[in-house]
Amino acid sequence: MKGETSWISHCFDDMSKEVGGLDSFSELIDEGNKETTAVSVDLILPDDLLERILAFLPVASIFRAGSVCRRWHEIVSSKRFLWNFSNVLSQKPWYFMFTSSDEPVGYAYDPILRKWYGIELPCIQTPNWFIASSCGLVCFMDNDSRSELHVCNPVTKHCKKLEDPPGPKFPDYSALSISVNRTSHNYTVSVVKSKQVPGNFFQWDLSIHIYDSETRMWATSLTEVLTGWRGGDESVICDGILYFLIYSTGGGTPETRHGLVTYSLSGRSSPLLRSFIPVPGPLSCGRLMNLKEKLVVVGGMGKQDRPDIIKGIGIWVLEGRNWNEVARMPHKYFQGFGELDDVFASSGTDDLIYIQSYGAPALLVFDMNQKLWKWAQKCPVSKKFPLQLFTGFCFEPRLEFAP
Repeated sequence: MKGETSWISHCFDDMSKEVGGLDSFSELIDEGNKETTAVSVDLILPDDLLERILAFLPVASIFRAGSVCRRWHEIVSSKRFLWNFSNVLSQKPWYFMFTSSDEPVGYAYDPILRKWYGIELPCIQTPNWFIASSCGLVCFMDNDSRSELHVCNPVTKHCKKLEDPPGPKFPDYSALSISVNRTSHNYTVSVVKSKQVPGNFFQWDLSIHIYDSETRMWATSLTEVLTGWRGGDESVICDGILYFLIYSTGGGTPETRHGLVTYSLSGRSSPLLRSFIPVPGPLSCGRLMNLKEKLVVVGGMGKQDRPDIIKGIGIWVLEGRNWNEVARMPHKYFQGFGELDDVFASSGTDDLIYIQSYGAPALLVFDMNQKLWKWAQKCPVSKKFPLQLFTGFCFEPRLEFAP
């Protein structure tokens, strides 16, 4: 284990503080009367009621609870507990931040407890791999052949390697996305590949490949030649619809240099450009994410005379074919990143959006419900050399999902 101990070990270490050194936090002692006999709730509560109580804890606290005693460990490890856990209030998404430019090591931020945990990710070899997440699962795809794919639960460490997807090897651009069904726990993985037609910069072969975990098979859903446009590396699945950004290959104004297209995963294909939706303004950087089955884009707003330099960051929600602006980052937070060029890392799910600069470990959180901006607790890592890069992704910390 590189760096600090794993986040689970960190949780176990904190358990003694939370339970005060007792065998169980359920020992209720009347501090006002030292002669009162200690009463153990463990002897009163049946397993099913204790399961429901523990299921409302944050994930990190559940691991702590599992270290209290044998009975609690058996409860939080049982299938019935996982079922209860999946039906209580949703866990807030965590953010994993890579702290090295050549090794996939870093820390995960828990916004409920406002703590960072040292954690090692399974299945991934370098931070520049493609990453997509949904519910409790994260999908990794290598950045070379774009053919090695793994789906894992970063909390439980359960991992599965997928068969290589069809389509061209070594495409010029690829966009990865995953969607998990919360009821059946089946999942869909999408890879959009884009490769330049030899000798023609304006034409690009684009193909969409879909993996179904139920059938364990890939299918090529669409192949099409785009003229004047190419695919990129941003895609997301919302409510059965695949959204991805395409980029102009013919120049044009900043307002028209990229747009959004949609593809229904249920079948019937039609020319992609028929579904073209202009992006909200001259964005220099667009990040797509699924927040409660709504498509959200976080983008940098470029200067009119220097579109490669952003003057701020905005958040929009797609309503039908129109964009509804949700918020713009206040200038004091924008300045707080220090140097921020035209690209940055941003991802989100549930009600939280995370934004960070590639050049520093500062992490900003936006709550969609409260319309509130807040800095995360300082990450326990500092910038050691000028060219050190930081990036990351968010995921739901779930125990019940397995690839």
